[in-house]
Formats: sequence, C-alpha cells, structure tokens
Amino acid sequence: MQAICLRTEYLNTPIGIDMQKPRLFWNCDGGIKQTAYEIQAWDDQGNCLWSSGKVPSGSMRCVWGGEPVAPKTRVRWKIRLWDEADQRGDWSESSFETGIDHWKATWITGNYKVDKNRRYSVDCFRKQFHVSSVARARLYITACGLYEAKLNGQKCGNFVMAPGHTDYRKRVQYQTYDVTELLAEGENVLTVQLADGWFRGSCGAWGIKNQYGTQTKLLIQLEITRTDGSIQTVLSDKTWQWSNDGPIRFADNKDGEIVDAAAQPSYRAYAAETSHPVTPTASNNVPVTEHEHFCAKLLTTPTGKTVLDFGQNMAGYVSFRLEAKAGQKITLRFGEMLDADGEFTQKNIQLVSKKITTPLQQVIYTCKEGLNTYKTTFAVFGFQYVQVEADFPIDPAAFTAIAVYSDLEQTGFFDCSHPLLNALYHATLWSAKGNHLDVPTDCPTRERHGWSGDAQIFCDTASYMFRFAPFAKKYLHDMYDWQDKRGCLPHIAPEGGADSYMRPMNGSVGWADAGIIIPYQLSRLYGDDTILEELYEDMARYARFMESRCGKSGFMAEKIKLSKENRKYLVNSGQSYGEWAEPEDVCSFQWQDFVAPHPEVSTAYTAYVLGLMASIAQKLGKRKDAKEFRTYSEGCKKAYQELVSDGKYTLDTDRQAQLVRPLAFDLLTDTQTEFAQKRLLQALENYGWRLGTGFLSTPLILDVLTRIDLNAAYRLLENEQIPGWLSMPRHGATTIWENWSGPFNTKGAGAGSLNHYSKGAVCRWLFDTMCGIRMDGENRFVIAPQPGGSLTHARAAYESIYGKVASKWVKTDEGFTFTVTVPANCEATILLPDGSEYTQAPGTTVYQAKI
Repeated sequence: MQAICLRTEYLNTPIGIDMQKPRLFWNCDGGIKQTAYEIQAWDDQGNCLWSSGKVPSGSMRCVWGGEPVAPKTRVRWKIRLWDEADQRGDWSESSFETGIDHWKATWITGNYKVDKNRRYSVDCFRKQFHVSSVARARLYITACGLYEAKLNGQKCGNFVMAPGHTDYRKRVQYQTYDVTELLAEGENVLTVQLADGWFRGSCGAWGIKNQYGTQTKLLIQLEITRTDGSIQTVLSDKTWQWSNDGPIRFADNKDGEIVDAAAQPSYRAYAAETSHPVTPTASNNVPVTEHEHFCAKLLTTPTGKTVLDFGQNMAGYVSFRLEAKAGQKITLRFGEMLDADGEFTQKNIQLVSKKITTPLQQVIYTCKEGLNTYKTTFAVFGFQYVQVEADFPIDPAAFTAIAVYSDLEQTGFFDCSHPLLNALYHATLWSAKGNHLDVPTDCPTRERHGWSGDAQIFCDTASYMFRFAPFAKKYLHDMYDWQDKRGCLPHIAPEGGADSYMRPMNGSVGWADAGIIIPYQLSRLYGDDTILEELYEDMARYARFMESRCGKSGFMAEKIKLSKENRKYLVNSGQSYGEWAEPEDVCSFQWQDFVAPHPEVSTAYTAYVLGLMASIAQKLGKRKDAKEFRTYSEGCKKAYQELVSDGKYTLDTDRQAQLVRPLAFDLLTDTQTEFAQKRLLQALENYGWRLGTGFLSTPLILDVLTRIDLNAAYRLLENEQIPGWLSMPRHGATTIWENWSGPFNTKGAGAGSLNHYSKGAVCRWLFDTMCGIRMDGENRFVIAPQPGGSLTHARAAYESIYGKVASKWVKTDEGFTFTVTVPANCEATILLPDGSEYTQAPGTTVYQAKI
C-alpha cells in the first residue's frame, strides 16, 4: 500500500502558507486497509524536523507533530503506509513552504496626489540590482490594487488578478513566488505594474469606485539566499523608480483596458513611501490562474458588424497576435449574447444611468508598427462573443479566449443517457468556474458581488465538483471579517460595491446564514471540524443575532396573529430577500421584496439554522449553547406551524417554494407534512410540472420530491420547458442563466446574466441521490443509487477527501446493474432500490437488482 494525492491543508505542494502546524492529507493506493503510517520531514539543509515513527492508525490525515515550523521554511515530507497484513509500502514525497513573518519592506505608491474623482494610468515601478551565487530566491509581494511583477521580463508566478479580492481594510493577501530560475548572475531588473483593481476601481452592480481606499500601493520583499548561506534583500522603498506613462493607459477590473502599445514607461521619478494599517497574511487558498483556451469563429452580423464567437460563455479575457501599422486601432467589446436580430449586445449585462454605464467590458488598443502581441492584464470579462472594430482586416485565428478562475481541482465527474442533463452538468461546471475568481460571485459581468446566498446554496455542489475546502474557508474569512458588533453577517462579502440601500439587507436569512451553513457543510463533506472550532464563537454570535430578532416586529412587519407562546419566536423584523426570483407568473417582483421581513421565510430559516448550531455546539461539547440554540429552533418551528395553519401563508397554495421549504427543513406536524406533500404534487401538476421555485428553494425541491415520490423528482428534473433546468441547455446555454427565461425574458431586469451558477445547485442531487454517493464519516460512504425517469444509465465519480469513489447504474431487461468502486482504506454500505444491503470493501463490485 502506498500513499497518493499528498496534500498540505488541502493544497498540492503549497508555497507561502502561514500555518506552523499544518494538517497533512493523503489517500491510499493498493491494499485493503491502512493499519499504520510513518512520516518524516526535513528542511532544505537536511535537518530533521519531525519523525513520527510508526503510528498505528487508519486515518488518512494528521496534524504536524514536530515543533512549529519556522517562517520561510521549505519542508519536504515523506510518508509510508502499512496494510492489513502489516506489509510496509514505499515512501511517497511532497513538500510545503511557510510564508513570511516579518516585513522589512515599506509600502510604496505612485508619486502623485490622488484626486478620487479621476481615473489614472497604471503605475510602473522598477528596481535594478546585482546578484551572484544564487541558491534560492523568494518574492513576497502584495498590493492594495492589482499587481503584475516581472523579473528580467518574465512574469513572476502564475497568479492572475493578484493579490485577489478581500476587504483590504481588514485583510490583505500576499503571494510567495519561487523566482530562483528567473534571476541571472549579475544585473537584474524587477518591474511591477500596479492597477486600481477592486481596491480603487469598479465594484458591484453600479461600478462604485474607491470602495476600500483612494491610494493604491505595493509591498515587495525579494529575499535571495546565496550559496554561502548569506541573504540579500530587495525591498520596496522610495529608491524604486516610478512613472505612469507605460502602455496601459487605463485599467479597470470590470470596464477593461486602454492600451498604447508604442508607449514605454520612462521611470522618470521615484516612488513615494506610504503605509497601510493591515499586516498582509497568506490566503492559504488556491491561486487565480489561466485555464482553457478557445479559438474563434468569425461572424458577420446583419448590420455588418464583425463578431468573434468562442463557443463557450466564460470568465476570462482575450489575447491576440497580429501585424499592424503604428497608430492603427482595434476595439474589443465583450458580451454574452446576440440579440433577437443577431446583433452583438451588452444590454443584458449593463446597468445604464445618466451618470454611468457599467460594466464597459472593452479593450481599446492602439497598435505599434509591426508585430503586436496583447493579453489583458488587469481585467476579466464575462463573454462568449467579442465585437471587433478595427481599421484593418481581422483574422479570427489571431485571437484566443482564455478562461480565468481560481485553480480549483475538478473532483466530480458525471455522465448519463440524457444528453440535456449532461449539458446541464457541463453548463453548471462552467458557471462555477466563471464565478469562482477568489470570491464566489453571482455573475462575472454586471455585479460580481460575493453574494453569501449563492455561496451557501452552491457549497455542496461545489464540493462534489471541486476540491473546494480551501476556497470556501477563505470566503468564510471574508464574511467574518465584516461581522458587526451585533453578530450580524453580510449578504455580500467582501462588502465593496454594495449600495447604501442594500446595506440594511445584511443579516438576510438564507444569505447571511452562509456563515453557519457553509461550515456545517464542509465538516460533513470533508470530515473537517477545524473550521467549526476556529469560527465557533463568531458563529454563535450570529446565532444569537438571529435569536434577537425572534418575537419582534420591525419596519414593514406584517400583522400576524399567533398564540402568546409562539409570538416569542416568530421572526417578523429585519429586511430580507425572502424566496427571491420566483418565475414572474408565480410571484412577480415588488419593491417590498427589498424591505419586508418575510416572516415565513425568516422564521423557517431561523429554525433551521439554529438547529444546525445546536448540532454543532453538541458536537464540540458546548452543551449549554446546544440547549439554548435547540430551544430557539424548536420555538421557531412551533411558531412556523401555527403561521402556516391558515391565512396568507397557508399550505393550501400553488406556491411551490412555500411547500418545499417546510418539508425540506422538517418544520411541520405529521398532519401538515402529509397535506403539504400531496399539495406540492398538485401544485406541480397545476404548473405543468415546471419549476415554480425561486432562489432559495430550487436546490431543495428534488430532495423533497425524492422522499415523496421518486418518479415525481425525475419528472420535474426532465422537464424541458421554461421554467426548468433542462430548458437552458435545450436552448443552447453553455452556462446557467440568472432568470429562468434567460435571453427570452423581456420583463423586469430582462435577460439578466447568462452565467449565474445558483440554479445549477441541482447537480449535487445527481451525485448524492441519482448515483447515491454520500459521505458517512471518516473513510466511509453510503452508496444508495436511485435510478428513474427516462434514463437508461448514469454514472458519477467523486475524488473525495478519502479517495475516488464511483457509482454507475445501467437499466437492463431484468432490472438494473449497479457498479460501485470504493477507494482503498475505505468501506461502503450499499443500499439498492430493491431493499438489498451490502457492505463493500475497497475495489469494484457489480450488483444486480430486479426492480
């Protein structure tokens, strides 16, 4: 037996993490059961840092057992395993490196006085220095803004849009790059460009500027270790040369770039020193990097416009390589769709007022003589189509679209006999990619907000699709960085771009609840209680904020008559989004949806979330807290039961969401449950078995139907009419639409974004129900596939934290054939639809069932 997939804190050979006692993870290959492991670790000088000896254990993770690892230390570690026969396997090796603990460098900025009402060219900084006998070199760097660093003309690292998006007033992420190979003996030049980014540039739906500050700045520390052990440092300070006359004349992460290819920075002045109150920290997350590349197909619109079609809606940018004459111009405009007349349009992604149009999503490029090579540096766009305007002929072969997103390793793979369902899965995968650029956003175009509601809805699906834990943990830090004195959590994190009228929406149930729901989901899917332990006190503060709204009537509160006891737990205060975005013919949008407390939704989520907190507190041994949270949860549940017994929120309704929510959260009495289940089936029948749910209940409805009638779940899933999941790929969508009607929506906000992953959260059901892959504790799975509908086969594979597990079923003349693969050192309980139950050891087993 050998250890494979070695990782440190979920990351593959990370460099620059700030953990001195990190956790080490691995999977097993070969053998049946791991009975022991041994780990040895040493630094670059060969000093032993830790030797565990033979540790009797079947666990495929451990906490660093040596002395705390010193900062800036590269650790090589190896592990070997013993199998069920006590046979020892070969060593497997990996590494990690800790980050910087002390900054000697000084923050620097452009040498000009900032006018917050102006936009500025990209700052260019340069430092020349001499080195010799280099053994290793590390560049520690960050910015308030966006930076790109080059050493001797070569880009340092592969991070795009560095240092990523945080609330820079609370947290600034730095990166660590191994630049040993970029250094030359003798003279060297380190150059850094600095743009506005999220810090000073466009944020949110209305492109608000200066959200985190007005003065962009850099912090740079290059440490070079010579072969004799001495260390040379190159630090940011006022000796760095500076100018802002380089080729990028304008850069905005949403609006795009204006480039003069012939311009070169003069570095005629020197940087100004400045300061920032936040000490940078490592993100301990995956970087944002370039991924898939796409070639273009040339379209000519009915009015003669030139458009490049890259065949896939994505988040990213374009590169080109072409010959031109000096002064010739090319303008690129990026969009998601063609309108009904076949013309390029940005109307679905732009907000337009008298003062602003945002986002512009454009590149204006002035050519130099001869060969011009360009790739966007400081902007990312949401697009499939690019309209090109140029005063010279355009060859589509000169253009390449590049997808840009956080480097999330894909762990979930799905395929079935239904082509549209396969297309839905791939569309969801692409929407997830396009909306995970250091922050889980709603869309990569108009808003790019880190909506907490989207994040909590999609966390389970994302955790099947990707190795998601480090990304999710970073986002939780974004949320808790915002938490206020009351314990309230935000509906958007980081906060940048939120309009003043949106701020009262902080604490909205279903959104802010992500601060509890996501840690709970991570602990279940990854067997990771450390995030619960780390955030528990802050989670408890939010739970008590939820308690504080119980029994109160706030602004726009409805007049609701309940018994005295139940009134104490009704949540009828605080602004809330409610269900949000149901189909127009089910519940059209009203302005009150922004300001009302939505007592049905709010009471339901308070009961549910405080129930989760009770379980978390019990798990962590906090019995007093568990009792408190359980009391409130049960109180809200009883208040909800009375609330829906008659009146406005009666269960006798065609509003699918109003039936799905209480059934999903187990809020009803037995009699109410029986009625609601029957009424949901009737509501679906009345709506032609189309989806009538909104934002919060869409991910829950198949789970509810599975418990009522599996055939009903498949019937709803396979609906191809609008509104429905399969209506999107049926109409050619390569990503998930924001509105059910997508490009066909002519009301309200119109088409909205065509890349908005939340409705794709249904893909979790494909893994845990259709193919039946569920976690069941450390090294354990339950595989309970539930075939149905018109499908003749389905298969899913999941690279779980414990190894690759797979489930496949095929319909036969006699029934079904089920094929299950269990990873080494794991066990699974197999539950088949005919009622048979098996215990499966590692390996692949085929089962037959007559159904």
